[in-house]
Amino acid sequence: MNITGQGAWDTGTYTNLFLKLGYDKNEITNRLEETWNELFYGDKNTRIYYPMGEDKGYLLDTGNLDVRSEGMSYGMMMAVQMDKKEEFDRLWNFSHTFMQHKAGRYKDYFAWHCKPDGTQLSQGPAPDGEEFFAMALFFASNRWGDGAEPYDYKAQARKILRACIHQGEDGEGDPMWDPETKLIKFIPETPFSDPSYHLPHFYELFAKYADEEDQRFWKEAAAASRAYLHTACHPVTGLSPEYANYDGSPAPIQPHGDFRHFYSDAYRVAANIALDWEWFRRDHWQIEQSNRIQSFFSDIEMSDYRRYTIEGEPFDEPSLHPVGLLATNAMASLAADGPHADTFVRKFWNTPLRQGERRYYDNCLYFFSMLALSGRYRMY
Repeated sequence: MNITGQGAWDTGTYTNLFLKLGYDKNEITNRLEETWNELFYGDKNTRIYYPMGEDKGYLLDTGNLDVRSEGMSYGMMMAVQMDKKEEFDRLWNFSHTFMQHKAGRYKDYFAWHCKPDGTQLSQGPAPDGEEFFAMALFFASNRWGDGAEPYDYKAQARKILRACIHQGEDGEGDPMWDPETKLIKFIPETPFSDPSYHLPHFYELFAKYADEEDQRFWKEAAAASRAYLHTACHPVTGLSPEYANYDGSPAPIQPHGDFRHFYSDAYRVAANIALDWEWFRRDHWQIEQSNRIQSFFSDIEMSDYRRYTIEGEPFDEPSLHPVGLLATNAMASLAADGPHADTFVRKFWNTPLRQGERRYYDNCLYFFSMLALSGRYRMY
């Protein structure tokens, strides 16, 4: 694997690991297009996208039958990467119309989930949605140009980021980033984080595209998140908890559950670290970390994936999203240089999209990995 030199930001070149492993270029392109078509327009057991009326659409969390800011922002990122403007605009219009708060303590944040008809189920936001919304909107502005509101993508992205770090300065609400540590919070009101929310590669770009007076903050946030992941990922297994304190230690048990262990949210950490390496190559620890997590899972079949303590002890509880976990383990190969990197990419290539009730989260992670390993998860 390519572990030296500069990242794609400096070179403009993106690693196509499928091609490096001998898969045919046209076959790779067709596989990516087919995956998009299955997710957005496939049969009822596979698709997760649904158009709504003349100008809206949504991604459905098929396991909970609701629409989440996470999924909507993911869908927008998928669409801009694939140059699918109609689907992007439909998703954004739904999100802007039904989910984004126009006033109050959550002004310019997004309700984290709602019904497919747009009725909000909870007003509170989840910051992973906001950061993906903002990044997708900047990419849309750079790729397609800006239109009339709400399709003035760059202005909309800047408005979201402004709220993320300045909310509460007038006495109402809370920011999504802790002002002291520059670390993203789990939700605005909590004094702890979620390691899978940390996207330093996005913050590097926010430092270029956000309001000028906030660009230094985002540069510092990128450095803070990279350092934080060193503490949140176990030094032997590479596993991280779902929720973690600002020092990286597992956060206390919450009223809604125990999130001290490696489970669904945490799968995304490996993918995020790998994409940061692919784009910017600022932290060589990311190579070691990617090798560690692949080594941990190297002797475990996807059918045997479980919940684990961060020390690696398995629970008698199967993974809810084994396809998603395999996908992120494979995406780690963008940074890994160990003996398992090629194997995970081949396993992923040979694994189809998940079908059925729980397919939404798995297949979102699947599509991002398919993009990344094809050299098609790009900065615009």
